[in-house]
Amino acid sequence: MNWLAKINLNSIVQKMGVFRSSILLFLLIITCIFVGYRVGNYFHVHQSEALSYHKKRLELLYKQQAEQIKRINTLEVELAVEAMASQKSLALLKEVENEHYELKKELAFYEKIMAPEKQAEGVVLDDFMVSKTETHNRYSFRVFLVHQLLKKKYAKGTVDIKISGSMNNKTTVLKLAEISELTKKQLSFSFKFFQVIEGNFVLPEGFSPEKINIMITLPKGRWQKYHRLEESFKWSSKLGRLVKSIPIILD
Repeated sequence: MNWLAKINLNSIVQKMGVFRSSILLFLLIITCIFVGYRVGNYFHVHQSEALSYHKKRLELLYKQQAEQIKRINTLEVELAVEAMASQKSLALLKEVENEHYELKKELAFYEKIMAPEKQAEGVVLDDFMVSKTETHNRYSFRVFLVHQLLKKKYAKGTVDIKISGSMNNKTTVLKLAEISELTKKQLSFSFKFFQVIEGNFVLPEGFSPEKINIMITLPKGRWQKYHRLEESFKWSSKLGRLVKSIPIILD
């Protein structure tokens, strides 16, 4: 910057004159303004282009984001639909399995009647079930008996049920006659192929059932000998469930 210090403005004015010096200064100022304008305009254009580029890129990114959000929402809906369809398929499969099981059980039941040579001969306690009703402490029961002799004769006898448990911290045994209005005739059976004995009973308040005893008695008669079968089951395992077939052999 030493060359600026060497310039003597007074000597320049004296050599060129005041008028010429003023014109030179004016032209110098105009030149500086023009150069400054051009340089500023160049940077302004560059910045405008950069701003426009970034604005377009930002709009593109926003558009891509909106498309991605839309795609995510679509995939979430499809996933929810697939989950619902999967749940319905599982429910349908379970329903079909239950129907298949019921059909197999029904087929086995009639097979015992129509094809007894595949089973042990005699009277069979094919099914015994206890179900809770809508009434408080009231239950229903069903006893399914099947005759399996090749030469079928009428099987006659009676069914009795006892329920063991606790009441007032004491062991208590309830007979079916004490908790049900069923008569002895209603608990008797006489059949050639099969018979269902069913009824209801009411447990006393405070009684906690623990075990069920089933007794099937075939008294001695002209066509049958005396037989008695007694089986015990846990209450929790019998409620609404089935038991295996239990044969009573008739000679």
